[in-house]
Amino acid sequence: MNIREDLRNIAIIAHVDHGKTTLVDQMLHQSGTFRENEQVDERAMDSNDIEKERGITILAKNTAINYHDKRINILDTPGHADFGGEVERILKMVDGVLLVVDAYEGCMPQTRFVLKKALEQKLKPIVVLNKIDRPSARPSEVVDEVLDLFIELGADDEQLEFPVVYASALQGTSGLEPEDQQETMDPILETILESIPGPIDNIQDPLQFQITLLDYNEFVGRIGIGRIFRGSIKVGQQVALLKKDGTSQNFRISKLFGFIGLKRVEITEAKAGDIVAVAGMEGINVGETVADINQPEALPIPRIDEPTLQMTFLTNNSPFAGKEGDYVTARKIEERLRTQLETDVSLRVEETESPDKWIVSGRGELHLSILIENMRREGYELQISKPQVIIKEVDGMLCEPMEHVQIDVPEEYTGAVMEALGHRKGEMLDMTNHGTGQVRIEFKVPSRGLIGYSTEFMSQTRGYGILNHTFSGYEPVVEGNVGGRRQGVLVALENGKASTYGIMQLEDRGTIFVEPTTEVYAGMIVGEHNRDNDLTVNITKEKHLTNVRSATKDQTNTIKSTRKLTLEEAIQYLNDDEYCEVTPESVRLRKQILNKNEREKQAKKKK
Repeated sequence: MNIREDLRNIAIIAHVDHGKTTLVDQMLHQSGTFRENEQVDERAMDSNDIEKERGITILAKNTAINYHDKRINILDTPGHADFGGEVERILKMVDGVLLVVDAYEGCMPQTRFVLKKALEQKLKPIVVLNKIDRPSARPSEVVDEVLDLFIELGADDEQLEFPVVYASALQGTSGLEPEDQQETMDPILETILESIPGPIDNIQDPLQFQITLLDYNEFVGRIGIGRIFRGSIKVGQQVALLKKDGTSQNFRISKLFGFIGLKRVEITEAKAGDIVAVAGMEGINVGETVADINQPEALPIPRIDEPTLQMTFLTNNSPFAGKEGDYVTARKIEERLRTQLETDVSLRVEETESPDKWIVSGRGELHLSILIENMRREGYELQISKPQVIIKEVDGMLCEPMEHVQIDVPEEYTGAVMEALGHRKGEMLDMTNHGTGQVRIEFKVPSRGLIGYSTEFMSQTRGYGILNHTFSGYEPVVEGNVGGRRQGVLVALENGKASTYGIMQLEDRGTIFVEPTTEVYAGMIVGEHNRDNDLTVNITKEKHLTNVRSATKDQTNTIKSTRKLTLEEAIQYLNDDEYCEVTPESVRLRKQILNKNEREKQAKKKK
């Protein structure tokens, strides 16, 4: 069996924020892939605005570097469980993984999640202990933790013999010992060449190329990115596209792209082991195989994670509809959702009886809120309902998604956290005291119990707690009320501008969400009530002017600072009878029924 010695395909896997994107940056810079005078951003792999702002990777991306006459294809994968579908498919394209672990935090839920997937694919691992320059780094303990995790996840003997490289991606140093840090990434690159096997060279066999990622370009349409598992491919070649439903279509390859650095470059041919992008096929989908026209053989279709959460998307019908956005009609919103389906395989869009309402299902709150954030930045206006988990029937029983939750928190806050998760039907699995005043607690919680919990968690732990969760599977539905908002809301009585006087009259009733002079409408939510019922309030009330002088005239009144909700917080905050109105400029909460009398009638009916 021939092996291609000139090529290595690896994926970088890690928990969120353990530094894998920064590490790829350093490898790109230090391998000489960029020209001397080329301007390159930091964290260059995170290309879209939201990724840059939040410092997270959302879409899997590929890049390639040349090192000692050899090509290394590197795939950067997302760390969030909401994008787990991306990770699984990426691992199909590579022969080894670089597992990046924070030298202080050690193994986290996502580390476990991505490593399990890599070991199942029998991939060769290399462990990189990053952030070794942190004063609190504990390299030898973390290596032991990683080894324990490998054993627990059922790694075979060969996988347990993993090489370890110590690095600081931020400083651009690496070495084979924690103390021996050189200002270069060579130790990592050398370890990749030595430890990761090259792809099998079966260029003589009939073509098999599997689509793993989709991209879209206005000029060439859909672009399928994937790995050639067998044979070779050329521009102009006639090929068969083997569809998921068992049918096949013949196509001609109109354009072929390879990758170098962060660029996609046009090439004329590629062979087994290469990772390339193909254009010219309209109906192409993830998991489908491009094969030899005379010997069409399909590769097994990778499993794509099913959605676990759904929301209703509606056209904006509030009194302020169309004031701030460019695209407000049902046709425009539907077109945009259809475009998203072109590249996002974990998303589902279903039509409803109403032409301006769609049920959109995704992998989690983050997955859906990033879609909504992208839409509002592009000029769309829409409304969304409270997220609901998707209940499935498994072996005749109704089952709901469960999450494995890991919490790191200072000792004094453990009681509050355990009580809150108990209220949300969480079951404690494990508790470890590190002896440093920090405690790690693990829970199993129904996914619906976690909706809206992160904001509450932040205030419970004064911002010192770290909460991580991953989807662990479907289990029988937990009885009783799970989570949900306990407080009622303050609802505006009439249209107008919020006045300073009106806000001051309400401050002892709860927390206000709007600033003075903000335009409000009847039925809009303007604050949180400090009791559990809703209260309709007159926030636009002005002070009556009289000619009576006040004894306390010289005391100036000031109002408390208002609470601004981000898009994610607003979505998590929603109740069943409320909508979140999203426009390019504003995020507003409102009651579904705006009229106060109608709302009260409806509430009576329910009772």
